[in-house]
Amino acid sequence: MERNSSLWKNLIDEHPVCSTWKEEAEGAIYHLASILFVVGFMGGSGFFGLLYVFSLLGLGFLCSAVWAWVDVCAADIFSWNFVLFVICFMQFVHIAYQVRSITFSREFQLLYSSLFQPLGTSLPVFRTIALSSEVVTLEKEHCYAMQGKTSIDKLSLLVSGRIRVTVDGEFLHYIFPFQFLDSPEWDSLRPTEEGIFQVTLTAETDCRYVSWRRKKLYLLFAQHRYISRLFSVLIGSDIADKLYALNDRVYTGKTYHYDIRLPNFYQMSSPKLPKSPLTEHFRNSRPYCDK
Repeated sequence: MERNSSLWKNLIDEHPVCSTWKEEAEGAIYHLASILFVVGFMGGSGFFGLLYVFSLLGLGFLCSAVWAWVDVCAADIFSWNFVLFVICFMQFVHIAYQVRSITFSREFQLLYSSLFQPLGTSLPVFRTIALSSEVVTLEKEHCYAMQGKTSIDKLSLLVSGRIRVTVDGEFLHYIFPFQFLDSPEWDSLRPTEEGIFQVTLTAETDCRYVSWRRKKLYLLFAQHRYISRLFSVLIGSDIADKLYALNDRVYTGKTYHYDIRLPNFYQMSSPKLPKSPLTEHFRNSRPYCDK
């Protein structure tokens, strides 16, 4: 205890106070190092943010090492700054290698820049999503799904082309690039349930889409909660866009604009009208929590 008190006394009480200050300022290298430190600590997160931080901090430590070698002539100051420079340089090379090693095909590059990057999804997370999927080509007038026949066993996202959605031959809407092909069907089933399509999806042009197998995607959701929340937002937004697009096409016999979100009100207001295949489709495709 006395030894600790003596050390504290030597550090605080008996430490010599600066009686005079240097009139001349340090050299330009010292000030450059300080500026690099200030700017370097303003970097953000993510891979490119880390590259920014470690590059500027490494240059700052290098300038400090040069200043210690040339102006101060202090071996200990030079050694510490040079070691920190080497560490920053190694971190920069490691992160740069990771970024460069993440490469995707053209479809995944378009998908990332158009849909996932605006949501703040990092490249490593998107790589995990991409590795669980496959890119499929669908030729013109070929069917992705047939009404009452095709089982719901995957989730697909259109990258190029245009898909026509019909019920009993009646046109419903189009699916354009960066929209899900089967988001209502996906959302209508529990993970343990099975189902079949209530609509027919036909390619109007040559199409390319990214597809995830149902079981594999649920396993991915269980391992990565962020990816689960991300797909939940994307699927919910996609379903909402489809509903609002369909809402503009449906009218009652009394020329009232029909809100597709209120099927029960629609039935009560016009009981004599025949049921539309469109209404039946979305009745069967409603989320399981409403059942």
